[in-house]
Amino acid sequence: MPPITPSASQKTVRIGGASGFWGDSMVAAPQLVRQGRLDYLVFDYLAETTMAILAAARAKKPELGYATDFVEIAMKSVLAEVKRQGIRVVSDAGGINPQGCAAALRALAESEGIALRIAVVDGDDVAAQMPVLRERGVCDMTTGEALPARVLGANAYVGAQPIAAALAAGADVVITGRCVDSAVTLGPLMHEFGWGAADYDLLASGSLAGHIIECGCQATGGLHTDWEEIPDWANMGYPIVECHADGSFIVTKPEGTGGRVIRAAVAEQLLYEIGDPGAYRLPDVCCDFREVAIEQRGEDRVGVSAAKGRAPGAHYKVSATQLDGFRCAGSLVIVGIDAGKKAQRTAEAILERTGRILRESGAPPFTATHVEVIGAESLYGPHARTQASREVMMRVVADHPQKAALEMFAREIAPAGTSWAPGTTGPGGGRPSVSPLVKPFAFLLDKAAVQAGFVLDGERHAVPVAAPPDDTATPPIAAPAPFADEGEPTQPVRLVQLAWARSGDKGDLSNIGLVARRPEWLPLLWARVTPEAVQAWFAHLVRGRVERFHLPGIAAMNLLMHEALDGGGPSSMRMDPLGKGMAQMLLDMEIEVPSSIAQTL
Repeated sequence: MPPITPSASQKTVRIGGASGFWGDSMVAAPQLVRQGRLDYLVFDYLAETTMAILAAARAKKPELGYATDFVEIAMKSVLAEVKRQGIRVVSDAGGINPQGCAAALRALAESEGIALRIAVVDGDDVAAQMPVLRERGVCDMTTGEALPARVLGANAYVGAQPIAAALAAGADVVITGRCVDSAVTLGPLMHEFGWGAADYDLLASGSLAGHIIECGCQATGGLHTDWEEIPDWANMGYPIVECHADGSFIVTKPEGTGGRVIRAAVAEQLLYEIGDPGAYRLPDVCCDFREVAIEQRGEDRVGVSAAKGRAPGAHYKVSATQLDGFRCAGSLVIVGIDAGKKAQRTAEAILERTGRILRESGAPPFTATHVEVIGAESLYGPHARTQASREVMMRVVADHPQKAALEMFAREIAPAGTSWAPGTTGPGGGRPSVSPLVKPFAFLLDKAAVQAGFVLDGERHAVPVAAPPDDTATPPIAAPAPFADEGEPTQPVRLVQLAWARSGDKGDLSNIGLVARRPEWLPLLWARVTPEAVQAWFAHLVRGRVERFHLPGIAAMNLLMHEALDGGGPSSMRMDPLGKGMAQMLLDMEIEVPSSIAQTL
């Protein structure tokens, strides 16, 4: 593992990550502002599912389409103190209506008598280009399907350069639409350190700093494999990165807060939601995280070395959404003997009855249906251990092109309470609602077709973004040393005893980052946790191939599973559409381990 050397520059930029998604805790911004000694406060709101929600909201009310919590909760609670301390704010809360978000924040500031220069990064909205792109034959980058004729929204993942330019122009707050998550951190670092568009190693390092804090408490012990070792959940500290001009940084949190900043949790977060760690493609840079080193530097202080980077290529990824009918998900609680079996039969009866009603009325059948029994480990498939649970929740989901058909479906769930299985009751909340089914898709678009820029003080400033040739050549890296099998007796051991893990998603892709608890165990893990073994373990969930990548810097591997999430995001009918539980399921897998190692566990 390469040493982490201090930066030659004495300048340190402190950035606090106050949001990992739309709906994160209201305690984050006040905690960081009051205790963090920050230069910048950044917010990330825009998961792919969130963009679908915002598109549906704007379809109902044109003035919406942004993350309202940013203005109404987060900034309202800290605006005066942010201004007093001179903390600058960057947020992607603008969603698909950044000007509306800025107008709401401007009105809040004026009501409190606070002068605030707000810049809006724009250019990401490419919905108007969709008809032309469809005629050109542009297709979904994953499925190969043709682009739909009508969309709710289409937004390019722009990068950090417009953010840096807006800060250089004097903005106190920068609000963006759809930008890549880590750009809200990289933009301030480009501005503060003068990093240029071709400083690829530095841009990759700044992107890594943003990647570590973009999910809030996931960098300070949240979702950590060894969750019992993380104290004071109710007072979790939100992450701060202390960044240096050479790209290295320290991860920490405000003093006196809960959680823990430890090497294992930061390593888990490095692997979260990435594919090939040697070619993690962002708008500004193609990152190589494989040889990044992470080490403990004291209590609640973890050092992260600089990353490597290459030219990002000439395309932006575009995230778009379309209306694809309607969905209804209903549930019932079932208690008593054979609760799981009763739940399964109940769901099947609901679908049989409502399917017959549709046929008799001349309506088309359900587009798709799905049944899960929560409490009987239905997501585990053949690896389920709990077959005789005495209290479960039945969940039944149906899609249909007509809203009225699903309103009928919703009505026919409640009669099960008096018609069929004994012990049937309800979780409360009344009849389930019918919601628009918003389907996401993605494609690549030439950077030249996106006119990025920012608006400040009523004037728009274009920000030219270079489109260097795509550097597709990922430098080779050696696999771990072969495992020295000396023929000694073995015994089965669960992976959780040998590794930490975290899983994430990108559309229908699920990744699991697996970090060896001891670096010398990685060759053993590499020999046992093969793509074939992972494919077999998840055969009931994963329909595509499994890829594997080596990260020697942190003694880890990344497993990338294709067609793993039933479409992913809002398309998925599963109770875990984002693959949050995939790592936990893999850690239950047993592998054969030499007795000499097993006895040390």
